[in-house]
Order: sequence, then structure tokens, then C-alpha cells
Amino acid sequence: MIFRPLIPAFVLALSACAALIGDRGGNGGSDASALPLEPAVVEVLEEQVAAWNRGDLEAFMDGYWRSPELVFTSGGQVQRGWQTTFERYSAAYGESRESMGSLGFTDLEVHPLGSDAAWVMGRWSLTMGTGERGGIFTLVFQRIGGDWLIVHDHTSEARDG
Repeated sequence: MIFRPLIPAFVLALSACAALIGDRGGNGGSDASALPLEPAVVEVLEEQVAAWNRGDLEAFMDGYWRSPELVFTSGGQVQRGWQTTFERYSAAYGESRESMGSLGFTDLEVHPLGSDAAWVMGRWSLTMGTGERGGIFTLVFQRIGGDWLIVHDHTSEARDG
């Protein structure tokens, strides 16, 4: 096709436009709820790490959209819904500080998609009694009812060798 070479340039231009729109802050900064995008999104992730590390799975899940439309993908599986995601985490890690271990997020990159959405890439690490695990995640955040919430989570675990 003749237009195929133009696709990367179009995607790059679209991303640049989305970043410019996101920098404007949506409603000109006159609304007290119009927080700068990056700090608001990073704050959700910091709150999730703190909740996980004190063994509070319910508070960790507050960063996710409480909807049957939430999408969580990991380990070659696609799961839908907040409750399904909660049950997956609970079955895999329990709901106590001892069973959940210590979580950390690093190398965060926040990419605005307008004033009410963003995607985030980063690394996760989890230290438990059985050792350390880690990998990469990509999250899609959307501002819903004034709150930044994860509406799509794609998490992968690094494999040795």
C-alpha cells in the first residue's frame, strides 16, 4: 500500500497533538479539580504501592475503575471487571502484609492522551518470602468522576534466561 510508510509519521503527530492538549490542563486551570496530569496519575500509583505494602488489597484496588469494563491482561490471560481482578489478586497474593510482600514501581513514564486520559509504562518489583519477581506494566488511566483510575492494565513478568 502506498500509505503504509505514512502511518508512523501520523502516529507520531497524533501523539504530539495529544501531549499539547494534555499540557493545557483541560479547562484552563480554573477548576480546582483540574490537577496537572502527571502528578495526579503518579499519586494514584504511589497510593497503590503504599496500600500494597501495608497489606491492604482493597485500598490497592481503589486505583482501578470499579466497573465490569475494567480490563486486566497478564500471563496470556484477559480478564474483565473490577471484582474479577480483585479475586485474581487475592488468590495469587492473599490479603495480608505477610503474604503480599513489598511492591515497588520504578521507571515511570506518563504519556497524556488529552486532558482526561493517559497511558503509563513502568517497572514493578515484588519482594516476597519466596524471592523477588518483577516485570513491566502498561496502564491506561482515565479521569472518571474527577478521579484518575486505571481502566486497562497490561502487566508482564520478566523471565530469566
